[in-house]
Amino acid sequence: MPEADYSDAWVVTVAADGSLFFGADPMTPEELADWMKTHPRNRDARLYIKADARTRFGSVEKVLEIGRGTGFNTPVLLTMQAEHNPPGTMVSPKGEDVSLGSALPSGTIATVVQLLPSEQGPSLMINNDQTAWSDLEGTLRQHFEKGDEKVALLRADASLPFAAVVHAIDGCRAAGARVYLAESGI
Repeated sequence: MPEADYSDAWVVTVAADGSLFFGADPMTPEELADWMKTHPRNRDARLYIKADARTRFGSVEKVLEIGRGTGFNTPVLLTMQAEHNPPGTMVSPKGEDVSLGSALPSGTIATVVQLLPSEQGPSLMINNDQTAWSDLEGTLRQHFEKGDEKVALLRADASLPFAAVVHAIDGCRAAGARVYLAESGI
């Protein structure tokens, strides 16, 4: 996602404590919403969201809701990659394209991937069946081989760390699914 480095890129950062920044400017959610509504942007502009792995997903959801309210239905979640680069090497941002649940095409039947809090860490369910994290990709592939559409609707509890949500998105994408994030409160 080298476009996220462009000077006119719309990049929102969510810190571990939930505080927001548009570029380098700190903002409240209300200020961010107002700014996004009142500033013109290129019609093809994308919304890039960077979040600390420890950030609660609920803080990221606020940014997704603000983005959806201003016409961004396919944000990009910028993620850190486990790559080793020599010091001084310029590395372009990497990201995950996701769509918001409201953009799910009419008539689409999605496989539901749900992340829930538990004592041992986030638990995973696929179509209401408890699934081990190590089985995420394989279970989705089995669903798709049976004829299910390659669409995953991801529902994540707001209290979970953002890293768990990104891990689930990675697994869904590895299985060949287009990922839609369920709207808040679903």
